[in-house]
Amino acid sequence: MKRLYIPEYVYVKNNFQKNMAVLVSDTFISDIGPVQSMVDKHRDAVVEVWEDMILVPGTVNAHNHSFQSLLRGIAADRPFLEWRDNALYKFSPRLTTEDIYTGALFAFGEMLRCGVTTVSDFFYVHNNGTESDEAVIRAARDIGIRLCLARTMYDWNGAPQGYLESVAEAVEHTRQLAFRYADQDMVTIVPAPHSLHAASLEMIQAGYRLAKELNTAFHIHVAEEMFEVEEVRQKYGLRTIELLDKIGVVDDNMVIIHGVWLSDSEIETLGVKGGRLAYCPSSNMFLADGITNIPQMMRAGVGIGLGSDGACSNNRISVFEEMRMVALLQKANTLNAMSVTHQQAFAMGTIGGATVLDLPVGSIQTGHKADFVGISTADLSMRPISRSGEQLLPNIVYSMQPTAIRSVVVDGRVCVRDGKLLTVTEQAILQAVERVMDKFEE
Repeated sequence: MKRLYIPEYVYVKNNFQKNMAVLVSDTFISDIGPVQSMVDKHRDAVVEVWEDMILVPGTVNAHNHSFQSLLRGIAADRPFLEWRDNALYKFSPRLTTEDIYTGALFAFGEMLRCGVTTVSDFFYVHNNGTESDEAVIRAARDIGIRLCLARTMYDWNGAPQGYLESVAEAVEHTRQLAFRYADQDMVTIVPAPHSLHAASLEMIQAGYRLAKELNTAFHIHVAEEMFEVEEVRQKYGLRTIELLDKIGVVDDNMVIIHGVWLSDSEIETLGVKGGRLAYCPSSNMFLADGITNIPQMMRAGVGIGLGSDGACSNNRISVFEEMRMVALLQKANTLNAMSVTHQQAFAMGTIGGATVLDLPVGSIQTGHKADFVGISTADLSMRPISRSGEQLLPNIVYSMQPTAIRSVVVDGRVCVRDGKLLTVTEQAILQAVERVMDKFEE
């Protein structure tokens, strides 16, 4: 199946270009060029004219916890450990496999409406073993979003029982899922030892070795909160990245989440060894974690993608929102208006996230997956626009509201049209969420 998309503007090669068309062949972008030549060249394609629309890459949510959408608004404005105990630890043990499916469908549906086409779900609620993981995967398939399942490996016995596995169990379950979905390009499985405070060193090393075996990255929360840094220093006499480097897991397979409390030397080590960062600015603000040193990360050569984190610690799950937040927060922290520009923020939320997740998405180019978003230039939040179009990218990053997101295509499939989900009805999602809420109140 061939479709020829003709918008008002296409964001290609870091510029907005008019009079350009994008050809999608099945699930890939197969050609880009001037409208008339593309129409003449591809007469067998179905033509879709996106009037008053900008075609941009789909955004990549490099870190999320989908089940947490069911806990949004619970234990808000509490310190981190109180929030964890009164939201996550209190309610997640009660989640059935169907509840987990509902939470994922809810989260992924909202993300699609916000222009997210790929998400990394750092998932650790294994109340029913790998059935829980399969529920998340089923939800992603049903709604139509591209999924990287960062299957969490967790053995700290202070957590709910459903989070916990032995090292052998965590490795085997993650390996089984990876093999099962090895030929499914809409689903990727990666190991994710939770953190230095929730996974033993043995578990972290096992996750690293499994990533090497599977030829994937591994994801791990690092230095989100100061308490983890202090615990590690007291126990091992080292900072977090120093300890992880000592046990041999810091290299280009590593994707750290947060990295708030890293020293300059730790950031340098991460950059030199090819580590990557999934940065969640809104969540770090919401939980009063602190501010990651993004300018230093960029100078060190650390690859950066943006994540929303879970919807009960943000509480929005839009990567366009995170673009705005990373730029504004870093400007305020550094007193430097150039510390993170709108171009850099947009790249972090698109091609940067794709690089963090090792996926051929995040840019409009031939050979990449057909994952893109249509933004209305008629939406008030996208105006004004001069003939030069110089305001287009600043407006997308700094002023655009979700009402401007009109179409979303993932893997060549239209999932959102005219701002509405096409794959699963929003009414069905809302009814399922209400059933979970009724159970919580029993």
